[in-house]
Amino acid sequence: MTAQLHSLKGVDLLAEIDRLKRERNAVILAHYYQKPEIQDLADFVGDSLDLSRKAAATDAEVIAFCGVRFMAETAKILSPDKTVILPDMDAGCSLEDSCPPDQFAAFRKAHPDHIALTYINCSAAVKALSDIIVTSSSAKVILDQIPKDQKIIFGPDRHLGGYLARKTGREMLLWPGICIVHQAFSETELLKLKAEHPDAPVAAHPECPPHIIDHADHVGSTKSILDFALTSPATTILVATEPHIIHQMEKAAPNKTFIGVPGGDGQCNCNMCPYMALNTLEKLYTALRDLQPRIELSPEVMERARVPLERMLEMAGRTVGQGDVGTPIIDDPARIDPRISGD
Repeated sequence: MTAQLHSLKGVDLLAEIDRLKRERNAVILAHYYQKPEIQDLADFVGDSLDLSRKAAATDAEVIAFCGVRFMAETAKILSPDKTVILPDMDAGCSLEDSCPPDQFAAFRKAHPDHIALTYINCSAAVKALSDIIVTSSSAKVILDQIPKDQKIIFGPDRHLGGYLARKTGREMLLWPGICIVHQAFSETELLKLKAEHPDAPVAAHPECPPHIIDHADHVGSTKSILDFALTSPATTILVATEPHIIHQMEKAAPNKTFIGVPGGDGQCNCNMCPYMALNTLEKLYTALRDLQPRIELSPEVMERARVPLERMLEMAGRTVGQGDVGTPIIDDPARIDPRISGD
């Protein structure tokens, strides 16, 4: 379901979005992977959990989440009394799709001696079946607090789970999901770029497969990659995550060159998230106008899903939004847009 687009000829979308935001007492959130025009009008730009926490701390009655469905669900879990709208309800996620709740429940039942550490990129229903939710920045800190003899299921991203297993030496039973964007990065194209720019470091998201991670100088969350890009002395940086984050890099460090690592043969757009691209200014306008599509979750699911989210914040609250996997990075507020956040 998407917001219904009637004739918008002659409509000043930016002015109308601003008017509706004020009339609805709404806050607009934009993930780093949104188009620049959406990032630039948002009240907060960042990664999923921290955006939801920022929205929860406002007095807004409506949250317009320009991201994907699981992110908007998280916002609803943390703000159950607020109306949460998503410009396009078809904006899903390959990781969420890879882990249907019924299959995850059956998998857990087959491994009763395992606890489930579940990456936040999953549905509210899967969160409700989990023991602890993790972000890429909090996962290692949480893993380090779990007894070594405790068996662990990690899902739904097998690349993030595999990276953490290699980093910590912990064996984990990995759910076989992937992010289609990070999976698409081409090692051949990356090596070509490294040859063309031998002094340029590579910053990669841990959702990338090992053949990309192995070439990275820095591995971390989207916020961590942004911090690294701004603080690195390098003037050219190769970026192996969804390329719309480069918009924030270029705004904060216009004197540097940021090059997105291509996918496939270097000619496709497969390094861009097709789900994030479903959100547009037109759909944001009509969503604010109609207060639809709206995220609806049962009280039971919200209550059960909130428990593993709160466990994460108790175990690693200080690392959420702080950059690399378990390694806090202190932002320089003079150099980074205060609207920007991340996990």
